Amino acid sequence: MKQKTFLWLLVLIPGLFFTGCKQADNKLTTQEAEEGWVLLFDGESLDGWRDYHGEGIASPWKAEKGSLTALGQGSDSTGYIVSENQYENFILTFDWKISEGGNSGILYHVVERPEYKVPYVTGPEYQVIDDIGFPEELEEWQKAGADYAMYVCDNDKKQVKKAGSWNTSKIVFDNGHVEHWLNGEKVLEFEAWTDDWFERKSSGKWDFAPEYGLARSGHLALQDHGSRVWYKNMKLKELPRKPSQESLFNGKDLTGWEVYGTELWYVEDGELVCESGPDKEYGYLGTRKYYDDFELSLDFKQISNGNSGVFFRSYIRTGVNISGWQVEVAPPGHDTGGIYESYGRGWIAQIPDEKENILKMGDWNTLRIKVTGDNVTTWLNGEIMTELTDEKIGLGKGRIMLQIHSGGGIKVRWKNINVTELEE
Repeated sequence: MKQKTFLWLLVLIPGLFFTGCKQADNKLTTQEAEEGWVLLFDGESLDGWRDYHGEGIASPWKAEKGSLTALGQGSDSTGYIVSENQYENFILTFDWKISEGGNSGILYHVVERPEYKVPYVTGPEYQVIDDIGFPEELEEWQKAGADYAMYVCDNDKKQVKKAGSWNTSKIVFDNGHVEHWLNGEKVLEFEAWTDDWFERKSSGKWDFAPEYGLARSGHLALQDHGSRVWYKNMKLKELPRKPSQESLFNGKDLTGWEVYGTELWYVEDGELVCESGPDKEYGYLGTRKYYDDFELSLDFKQISNGNSGVFFRSYIRTGVNISGWQVEVAPPGHDTGGIYESYGRGWIAQIPDEKENILKMGDWNTLRIKVTGDNVTTWLNGEIMTELTDEKIGLGKGRIMLQIHSGGGIKVRWKNINVTELEE
């Protein structure tokens, strides 16, 4: 009798002996925790998230039945939440489902600046959308799994589930190597910041957003685009930064640089020249890429006047209105090697008077700049000029830029411009 009862239990309650095999939602396994994975959503609260440009959560998101849920009250310009932490290189996995005809997305490397009203002008987006039931015809770059408006999925590998069903996704960002996965298949793969990447950026939707996709690190962002959408099992593992070296100037042309303003930038005898133009305004020559922690070395010769500089973690707000930090290059007596903050505090580190004679006006000088976290050190001709720790610099992101000052009559030559990106 006891044996028959036991057999009936096996038939009637088949899950009784197997429920422990399924991993609980919004939990890390012991192995995941040991491997460095972190949970971005605990299933019960919005801890770790806040409004874009906000401190708390006023956007239409809530923790609901174990899901991080968008209530469908947002729009293209509202309804975004971002992670409190910022991430550089990572593997991000998450499950999602969307309402019929719905639209959402998850963005990364999002930068918050006062002039940016929405996160997508800086952060690339893994598209989350109802391919099947969306009420309008979709371009391939708009469909689920795409790198929105940049790279499309391999449709031979892509299998997206209908609205209301859970999909599993993965984003890999590894020092510029990017992968998008959907339901166990790698549906696209590309390298960020290549010539192909920049061509796509400048010829498509992002030609109006000069800083799109340039940041090496930033916040994650979730979008409520007027549709209910649910996320769970959001897990992230950070990957190490790989140090690299590159020459920023090829001695032939301005490849890899962008000109801002009307002042003159050209190559002559294998050297880069900046020279005042007829407008006698500010001018900048900026890298196409952002550099966070790095060591930069370059040679410069001031032919006339020489009021110039090297900006770091900087960006153009509009026109030639720049925001960031400058290592000064100027005539004798004007703090070459000191640090000036544009669009902010002005001088934050001037050099001692006794070091003014280190500059060799009219001859070649070597300037070296090391930026790590909130620390900046500068050298001129092998001598330390500035050692500075500054919290605001530590939060900065942006390009390396060469400047020509306003006023006219300026000419500076540059060569041997080399940068080494540093490990964390």
